[in-house]
Amino acid sequence: MSSSPAEHVDLLDLKLLPAWVKEPDAAKNYEHYTGEEERHGSRGRQYPSHRKRDGDRKRPKFGVQRPTPEGKKVHPHERGKVRRHQADHERSRTRAGRRKHRGEDGPALDRRGPQTPVMRAPLEITIRFLPYSLAFENVVAQIKSDSLAYSAFALARLFLEKPERYEVRLTAKPESPLFQFGENGTYSSDRELLERNAFRLAHGRFYKIDITQSEPVKGNFSSVARCRLSGTLLGPTNHHNYQPHLRSLFEQRFSRRMSFADYLQQIEIVNDLALIERWREQARTVTTYTTLHEETPLTFASATEAERHFRSNYLAGIIRTVEEVTVGGILSRRLPDRILKRAIEDAWTREVRSPSNMIQELGARFRQAGLHIFRHRRGMLFVSPIRPRPFAGEQAGVSPAVNSILEAVGSKPAINRRELFEKLVTDPASETAESRKLALASDLRWLINEGYILEFNDGSLDLPRTKAKQEAVAALAPAANENLALAAASSLPTHSPTTLNDDVKLPSS
Repeated sequence: MSSSPAEHVDLLDLKLLPAWVKEPDAAKNYEHYTGEEERHGSRGRQYPSHRKRDGDRKRPKFGVQRPTPEGKKVHPHERGKVRRHQADHERSRTRAGRRKHRGEDGPALDRRGPQTPVMRAPLEITIRFLPYSLAFENVVAQIKSDSLAYSAFALARLFLEKPERYEVRLTAKPESPLFQFGENGTYSSDRELLERNAFRLAHGRFYKIDITQSEPVKGNFSSVARCRLSGTLLGPTNHHNYQPHLRSLFEQRFSRRMSFADYLQQIEIVNDLALIERWREQARTVTTYTTLHEETPLTFASATEAERHFRSNYLAGIIRTVEEVTVGGILSRRLPDRILKRAIEDAWTREVRSPSNMIQELGARFRQAGLHIFRHRRGMLFVSPIRPRPFAGEQAGVSPAVNSILEAVGSKPAINRRELFEKLVTDPASETAESRKLALASDLRWLINEGYILEFNDGSLDLPRTKAKQEAVAALAPAANENLALAAASSLPTHSPTTLNDDVKLPSS
C-alpha cells in the first residue's frame, strides 16, 4: 500500500553531538519525603469491628473460621461469634471473587465461562523499516546541493523520527501468513478479526442503503433503556424491538469484551421524557439494505439480516492471504490488529535505539543515488556527495597556503573555519588580512571539493582517513569492523540527535 504524502525533510539542525553533551538525568527530589506515610499507609486493620466483650479475651483475626468442636459444649456467646466469623468469611470470599472477575485483583477470568482463554501464538513476522521514497529523494537532493558530510546514524534516526518518513515491510512465513481485506484494505495476522469487521468495512460495495421515516411509534412509555457504555437508547423493555436491538448492539460492539450477562448489568432504565421522545424519533428511522450484484435484488430490513447474507455470499472472496506487504508509517500505527500493531511498535523502539537495518538500507540507496559512503571518527559511517581521498603532498604546483591549511587541519581534528582562519591569519588588523582570508577560503573550498578535506554538517573540518589507518583498524577488529557504526552509538546521546525545522533550508558552507 502506498504511504502518506511526503513531508519536507530538512537537515539544517542535524548535529553530531559528543558523549559529554548528554543531558543529565533529572535528579530525584526527596526533600519532602519522610517515610512515615509509607509505613503508616502499609498498616491495615487486622481485626474486624466487633462489639467489645470481655476485654481479656483475644479476638480472632478477620476471616478465620472457628468451627465448633464436636461433642463439646460451647457458651452461647462463643456460638454467636463463630457464626459471625463464618458469615464474614463468606462475604470476603464473595467480594474477592467479584474483584478477581473484574480484573481488579490478579488476572481476569474468562467471562464467557470456565474454559481456558484462547491464546494467540507469537507472531513469526520479520519487520523492517525502509525510508519513504519521496522523503529519501528530498534528503538526497539536499545532500547533493552542498559538500557537507552527514552521519548515517543520525540520518537513520531522522527517517525513523516521524511516520511520514518511513515505510514498514512485513514478511511472514508461508505457514502463518498475513491477511488482507480486499486488494487495498487493511492487514492483520488474525483472520477472524477481519471477518468480524468485514461487513462494516465493505457493506457500501455490495448493498445500497436506504434510510426512510416510518409512522410514529404508538403507545405510552414511562421509561427507556440505555447502554451506559455507548449511550445508545435501546427503547422500553416492553417494546417488541428491544431484545433484537439489545442483542445486535452487544454482538457488534461488546461481544469480545464481556459476556452477555455482564453486559446486561450495563443497561440502565431512565425515566426521562426527553430521552423517550428522542428514542421515538430514532425508532421511526428505518434502514434497508438492497443487494447491488444480484440479478434479482434482495432487500433486507435490518443490518443483521444483511450481514448474514454478506457472510454467506461475499466474505469468502474478500479476504486474501499475503506473505510480504509494505505499509506506510502512518497506516502501521492505525492497524486494527492490536497484536500486530504492538509488534511493529516494539520493533520501531529497538530500531530507533540501534538503527542497523535502516543504516544498511540507506547505504545501499545512497550508493545507487551517486553519493559516497565512508568511515570516519571511530569507524562511524558518513555520506557525502564528494569522494574522500588523502592528499599527496609531493604533487607539483601546490601553493604553500594549501600545505598550511592541511597542516592546521591535521594538527587539530574537528577544527572549524573560524579557528582555522585565526590560526593562519596571525595579523587580522593588517591591510592584507582581508585578501588573505579570501585566498584561504578559496583554497579551502578547492580542498573540500576535491575530497582532500572533509567538512561535516556541524561545521568541523578533518582530513580523510589514510589507507594505513584503515588497514590497522581492520587488523585490530576484523569482526567488529562491519558494525562500527552501531558500536559508536554508545557514545551518542540516547535521545534523537536531530532537531528539525521544516521551514529552514540547508546551511551554506
